[in-house]
This record gives sequence, structure tokens and C-alpha cells, in this order.
Amino acid sequence: QVQLVESGGGLVQAGGSLRLSCAASGPTFSNYVTGWYRQAPGKEREFVAAISWRTGTIYYADSVKGRFTVSRDNAKNTVYLQMNSLKPDDTALYYCAARPYDGSVRRRWADYDYWGQGTQVSVSS
Repeated sequence: QVQLVESGGGLVQAGGSLRLSCAASGPTFSNYVTGWYRQAPGKEREFVAAISWRTGTIYYADSVKGRFTVSRDNAKNTVYLQMNSLKPDDTALYYCAARPYDGSVRRRWADYDYWGQGTQVSVSS
């Protein structure tokens, strides 16, 4: 059973930066894909980024490309989401999720089996 714990959210002014962490316990992440998603009030859950631990393949949503960077620390079993040039539209509850790697890096949230509790990111204008 994979357990995920996000941290690093907070309140920041537009143009600022935050780094989110997703720490995993249970099986090692080496055979998993980790995704980042966000959900703002009244909106659907939205794909942000995903990384395959085995291949290092990374995908980003167009809305965050060039501003957000996902990385991993194998020794710590942790995935990071570095968020720069934050905008008020980035305000949301951010979740990390995981699923076993099956040769593809999925973007659809329903394809992920394990979820963290979420961490709030608020960007003021």
C-alpha cells in the first residue's frame, strides 16, 4: 500500500515561488508514475505534471510549462514540484498521485490509484 503525503503549500504573491513535496511510504517508487494535480473551488481536477520514476519521462500541462518543474529524489522516495512565476490562476488544492508504471505516463486523474491529502496553494495578486 502506497501512502503519499504532500507538503510545501502556502500563500505567496504573484510572481513568487513555492516547492511542493510528495513523500511516499510503502513500496519504493522505482516502478511507479507520480502525478501532480490541482483542483480549484468549483472546478474539475486538473492535470499539472507527471514523472515516471523508471524512465524519467516528464509531462507538463501547457498552463504550467516553463514555470513548473517536477523532479524526484530516489533516496528519499520523494517527488518535488517547483513552481515559479506563480499566478493567481494557480490557486488550488494540489495533490500528488501514484500508479504502477505500465509503459505509459498517464494524465487522466482517474488512472491513478493512490492519492495524498492535498496541500493548499494560494497566490495573491
